[in-house]
Amino acid sequence: MGILSELEPRRVFEFFELCSSVPHGSGNTKQVSDICVNWARSRGLDVTQDTYNNVIIRKPASKGYENAPTVILQGHLDMVCAKYPEDDLDMSKEPIKLMTDGEFVWADRTSLGGDDMIAVATAMAILDDDKLEHPALEAVFTTDEETGLNGAWGIDPSELKGRLMLNMDSEDEGVFTSGCAGGVRSLATLPLAIERRLSGVAFYNLSVAGLIGGHSGAEIQCERGNSNLLCARIVREVAKRMPVFINSIRGGIFDNVIPSKTVAVFAVPEGKTAEAESVMTSAAVDIKNELAAQDHGFCAVFEKCGCPGKVNTAVDSKKVLNLLFSMPNGVQGMSRSLENLVETSLSMGILDICPGKMMFKSSIRSSVQSRKEWMADRVKTLVETFGGTVDFANEYPAWQYQPQSDLRDTACRVYKNLYGRDAQVLAIHAGLECGIFASKLEGLDCIAFGPNMRDIHSVNEKLEVASVERFYRLVCAILKELN
Repeated sequence: MGILSELEPRRVFEFFELCSSVPHGSGNTKQVSDICVNWARSRGLDVTQDTYNNVIIRKPASKGYENAPTVILQGHLDMVCAKYPEDDLDMSKEPIKLMTDGEFVWADRTSLGGDDMIAVATAMAILDDDKLEHPALEAVFTTDEETGLNGAWGIDPSELKGRLMLNMDSEDEGVFTSGCAGGVRSLATLPLAIERRLSGVAFYNLSVAGLIGGHSGAEIQCERGNSNLLCARIVREVAKRMPVFINSIRGGIFDNVIPSKTVAVFAVPEGKTAEAESVMTSAAVDIKNELAAQDHGFCAVFEKCGCPGKVNTAVDSKKVLNLLFSMPNGVQGMSRSLENLVETSLSMGILDICPGKMMFKSSIRSSVQSRKEWMADRVKTLVETFGGTVDFANEYPAWQYQPQSDLRDTACRVYKNLYGRDAQVLAIHAGLECGIFASKLEGLDCIAFGPNMRDIHSVNEKLEVASVERFYRLVCAILKELN
């Protein structure tokens, strides 16, 4: 029996466990895509798989729904692979280890991938049930959503008839999302000069950890600490008082995840070690106090270490520290039209400084195209001022909120009939594939919703079991009404 075999709805959790039985991080989705294709063929369903490993499974309408408009059930196959740095699990080759206490589902010491395997599992359970009443269905499972929505960009729109879409990539029950921010990823690089004559120094290893991290779109408003910038801040405090020679500063795994751990290795003059240690201790105390409410787990630990090899000059070490100090981060503007919605933000997800080179990747988001362009130009201008270059990739459009939506009205009515309370309708700051599908499928009417998940993209990710059952009932009930 499976780990989740006693949970309801059984078929949903059965498919969740099936698809979680293979690694499926972004860029590594062939196995899970094949699982979906082979399952569909075993059920006699029409299925296609493209070069992106996107999967489209089609099922005819049930009796009485032959004239109803086709509905798209949409989610993505890939997950963000987060784990504890000291864990030796290879998430590119080994599957996650599912855990449950009956109330929640999580993975042992890694992210769960409920974002967005719960959508895939829900769609498969619906396709598997011949007793449900529904219009013709097109289940669309995309790939590499987490690293640039690449699968959605690769979808051939001629393959899809549906113009009603239930996107199931959301983490708050009772919320129908009807708009999202657009975004772009930036890659900054900066050449550094290597110190040729280094003597009379002591090396330190500084580790900044214990931060919550999380999704840089969904949780940017929480003002959690960014380990890359905090680690650089501590080193910069030292560099304000003495020469510092950086060997490396490395942190973050994904450019769309707020980094939770960063490690720096650097040298200071031997006669300045006591002062350097005092400065690092004082800076760490200040930061811990600043983050006490939103990120109380912050810790900074330093110790002397051996010479790791080459280092960057003190001049260029200070230059990159000043660049990082000057970089905008977090919320850059709130929406003027929708209450409590972040309009524009930036998060540095990956930082890698090594001898001779600095690189960092950031995720820029905005629901206003001109503000997204302004933020990208600001980053480019700043980096170029310090002697670096910036490239941009994986740009995706905002999904504009539509005041009128028959699908949303139906979903809201069904939700209230089922649960006796009004659903919340909003737009979000995180990017969704809905914007790409809306740009490809003229006249698309779309909503995004899902069960309760917490701390997605992190080792603390959890999926609430009871909300999955309610979510599944809701999806089935909405399909029944679309006749």
